[in-house]
Amino acid sequence: MELDSVMLSRMLTTMTLMFHIIFAMIGVGVPVMIAIAEFIGIRKNDPHYLLLARRWARGFTITVAVGVVTGTAIGLQLSLLWPSFMEVAGQIIALPLFMETFAFFFEAIFLGIYLYTWDRFKGKWTHWLLTIPIMIGSSASALFITTVNAFMNTPQGFDLKEGQAINIDPIAAMLNPATPSKVFHVVSTSYMTSAALLAAIVAFAILKGKRGQYEQKALRLTVTCALVFSVLTAIAGDVSAKFLAEVQPEKLAAAEWHFETEEGADIIFFGTLNEDGEIENEIRVPKLLSFLAGNSFDTEVIGLNETPEDERPPLWIHYMFDIMVSIGMFVMAITALFVIMSKVKKWNELNKPLLWAIVASGPLSLIAYEAGWILAEVGRQPWILRGYMKVAEAATRSDDVGITFIMFALLYLVLGVMTVIVLIKMFKNSPAEAELEKRFPDGGGSA
Repeated sequence: MELDSVMLSRMLTTMTLMFHIIFAMIGVGVPVMIAIAEFIGIRKNDPHYLLLARRWARGFTITVAVGVVTGTAIGLQLSLLWPSFMEVAGQIIALPLFMETFAFFFEAIFLGIYLYTWDRFKGKWTHWLLTIPIMIGSSASALFITTVNAFMNTPQGFDLKEGQAINIDPIAAMLNPATPSKVFHVVSTSYMTSAALLAAIVAFAILKGKRGQYEQKALRLTVTCALVFSVLTAIAGDVSAKFLAEVQPEKLAAAEWHFETEEGADIIFFGTLNEDGEIENEIRVPKLLSFLAGNSFDTEVIGLNETPEDERPPLWIHYMFDIMVSIGMFVMAITALFVIMSKVKKWNELNKPLLWAIVASGPLSLIAYEAGWILAEVGRQPWILRGYMKVAEAATRSDDVGITFIMFALLYLVLGVMTVIVLIKMFKNSPAEAELEKRFPDGGGSA
């Protein structure tokens, strides 16, 4: 693999996106969890849930700050690393990029008000209402930036004449065919992954001996949310598969190693390709790919051989699909098992094997989230703007990308380490039991 400016630009953008989407995902999912916890706390007059909302909100501010830095880096890199792309597409996607910034400021304003008005209102529901604009802002931010990515997959709303975009319709560009399925998938997986990460943290605390009411209620809430959102994510995945089968068949074919157009197509998990391009050691589910593609076991699925060789995505994205789906099924199964066991009195849902499985579901969900993004981005290759411009045509020709890559790698390393340190110290120096007793002396305590 030659490390030319194109490859280095791809590597730098990949690194930035993979680091940023962790904080972007938290930014979308955690506000929903905060709102749910405070809602239950107010409705049940339960200090444990109110404290959950307080503590999650406190940690959320740190991730928001890091997300701002990495989000700014992405905007900078679009112009520096992909100048030809921005020259053509910049004016077309300027609207959603601006609206994404507006949505973030909208969220940040209400987040500040939310943080500094705890116990300031006579009615507790007034404070909870502030979570609504925070959720709207965070989800709108995800919506607008996802429309940009969707546009790159199914561009519309312009004509290209002599390398210049004309007859631009920014609304049509935003509302391109890929937008509904992509936004649904991004938002649902953000909710699921955030809930799974929070559940993993609580489960680990319980394994370390903290088995009070606060921890048990937190675990039941986060695991239940993770289960609901994992079901929502499965539905989003089904919608995405049907969209790809119709509009981007080459991406679905590459992800599924489906080479020949046929009805009754099998879905393939794992496996390897031999020197002759034949699939070995795979797990096949007969006709399931056809069902995913069109709700019928006889649906015709277009094979990868229908796509010109120089326009085919790399076949290794098949493993990204396997990782994403396998982990999603694991999280759904584990959370469902926990919820079922918690409803049966004679069963102990706080047993160590199940708790460790919940702990594992947190980082695994994050891996699945990253794998899904890799599948989405690499599955579009070799296009940066599908059907109009390839990645090699869009990248900078600068010789300084390598140095820039090293500088950003160091920046992300420092940001990542500092974020973990700050979050650990923030909660280690303020244990839940002490804070509960301090804030709710009449109803607190960790039994």
